[in-house]
Amino acid sequence: MKLKTVLIATATPFLMNAQNVMTPEILWTLNRIGVSAVSPDHSSVIYKVSKTDLKTEKSNSENYFLNLKNNIPAGIDLGKKSIVQWDKNGLYAQEGEKIYLSKDSGKTWTEFYTIGEADNIIISPDGKKIAFSKEVQMEKILGKDKYKDTPKSTAQIYTDLNHRHWDTWNTGKYNHVFVVNVSENVSAAKDLLEGKIWDSPLKPFGGSEDFVWSPDSSQLLYVVKPKSGKEYVTSTNTDIFAYDLATGTTKNLTEENKGYDNNPVFSPDGKFLLYTSMKRDGFEADKNDIKIINWKTGAKINLTANWDESVSGGISWSEDSKMIYFSSAFRGTKQLFSLNPNNGKITQITKGDFDVNDIYFAGKSSALVSRTDMNHNADLYSVNLKSGVMAKVTDVNQENYAKITSSKTELKMVKTTDGKEMGVWFVYPPNFDPAKKYPTLLYCQGGPQSALTQFFSTRWNLALMAANGYIVVAPNRRGMPGWGTEWNEAISKDWGGQPIRDYLSATDFAKTLPYVDGDRMGAVGASYGGYSVLMLAGVHGNRFKTFISHNGLFDMKSWYGTTEELFFANWDIGAPWDKPTPKAYTEFNPSNFTDKWNAPLMIIQGGLDFRVPYEQGNQAFQTARLKGLKSKFLYYPNENHWVLKPHNGLVWQREFFDWLKETL
Repeated sequence: MKLKTVLIATATPFLMNAQNVMTPEILWTLNRIGVSAVSPDHSSVIYKVSKTDLKTEKSNSENYFLNLKNNIPAGIDLGKKSIVQWDKNGLYAQEGEKIYLSKDSGKTWTEFYTIGEADNIIISPDGKKIAFSKEVQMEKILGKDKYKDTPKSTAQIYTDLNHRHWDTWNTGKYNHVFVVNVSENVSAAKDLLEGKIWDSPLKPFGGSEDFVWSPDSSQLLYVVKPKSGKEYVTSTNTDIFAYDLATGTTKNLTEENKGYDNNPVFSPDGKFLLYTSMKRDGFEADKNDIKIINWKTGAKINLTANWDESVSGGISWSEDSKMIYFSSAFRGTKQLFSLNPNNGKITQITKGDFDVNDIYFAGKSSALVSRTDMNHNADLYSVNLKSGVMAKVTDVNQENYAKITSSKTELKMVKTTDGKEMGVWFVYPPNFDPAKKYPTLLYCQGGPQSALTQFFSTRWNLALMAANGYIVVAPNRRGMPGWGTEWNEAISKDWGGQPIRDYLSATDFAKTLPYVDGDRMGAVGASYGGYSVLMLAGVHGNRFKTFISHNGLFDMKSWYGTTEELFFANWDIGAPWDKPTPKAYTEFNPSNFTDKWNAPLMIIQGGLDFRVPYEQGNQAFQTARLKGLKSKFLYYPNENHWVLKPHNGLVWQREFFDWLKETL
């Protein structure tokens, strides 16, 4: 306990009261909730509460059965089983190589099937078939695989792109989806991608949501990007395929669309297939629409074509198949919306300073969702679908939050240099006193088209920054969803233009506020936000006293030659050999403005980050030191674009606040 107190005191210079404000240690040990399954009649939920042990970095979890009629949770012992699904046939769970079935909500179990090595298991509605995925060796890329007499070789041999993705090198293994009858041994399972160098689920983050059974169990639908090599890394064209078990034939349901097609979900009555769709190939942040297919006629309708926003996720049919519910970024938050598939009418259901994230089901009058805000991690809420009134269903951090004073958040509208209105979140320290002046941080969001809403993070936690005595200014600058598609798309090919001027507009506005210490302002951010910090360092006109850039892009030409998802680079900045030369390589390139760097700079970089590779952070740090600037380089050899390991996260936050103490 004494050691912890000392660490907090040295790591958080503006900490006002270690007993009643957020600290890194509290943040990393908060309980985290995850819904494992919802009963088919929507009366019950099984959820998991996980907590990180800071000594071991391991996550300990407990499972709960929640009766939604009285909202009273009860512990449920699943042993080493993990829930697969809950449908009319019962509750399915996996343990090792076996699948088990419970007819009494997890009280007793019987062995259902021996699946062997398998991931992303889904059982057909009739309970007679199983779909699953597993990695299949499709190419000999490792030297020891290609030449059997060289078992100690570490060579990797590539002849095309997609040789690495996110944080992993391609070793010749691809995710394939399989189907097998329960009456057969798993060795009889059919590989639906046999012979294809394709992935389903999609790497790196795809899961069981990438395939779904038709309601009559006759077809399996799966999402795949039917490309490989150079074509794979320069395209976003994913499609939804349907495999007919009776005929053994496969049909591409979305072949005509050239952008993303994802998230297939059948209506409960089986008459329609819903999916999300982006129109343009290569534009990963394109407007995300909801489309439906009439399963009998094959007719397709884009239900959100005329809506000037983009669907974020959390899509669910109502239990009577008459309505669709989804969440979307909207004016600096994420709200719940309804969509009438008969007339395309969209209605906002919830309002408030919070984010509605996952939608677990929508009944006749209420829905079950997860909700966060900048001060609170996720909990489950019931939403009245008529009034939008929300009632908390779980409170997994009640004791933790009872000891913490929250930060106030406020959305202010700020005039930009081109006369637009921009929403800017202001996050104030706990026990904020408007008569005082506070050091202030400009938070630069990544993406670059990621929504800046009431999110809660273990790293970029704005409430934690405020708890350390800083006012946080977080602009919804050009490129942010939730303010119309034109605003969202305006950042492409203009990274260092109007979005940077938007940041400066927010900064200048903040300096007019009596409680903002205009002489003690810093700029912080990651990814595109890290790029923004490095760009601002060269054009800020002495507005900022210090900078922190995490995995930021420093030199656009070297970044283009080392990043992996080239469709993103091609769309948003263009190739360095394009004529005329894109502005990204001239007036929007941070490395071209280092002669104007004049303030302390801290660089954070992950060694496994293939999106913004190591050399970007190293170049920025090396440049700053050679110029004689006060600098710091925080390097994580075992982290990717994020910081996921708790001890690394604690070091991140302690170094972050130490740097601000020294320089701001």
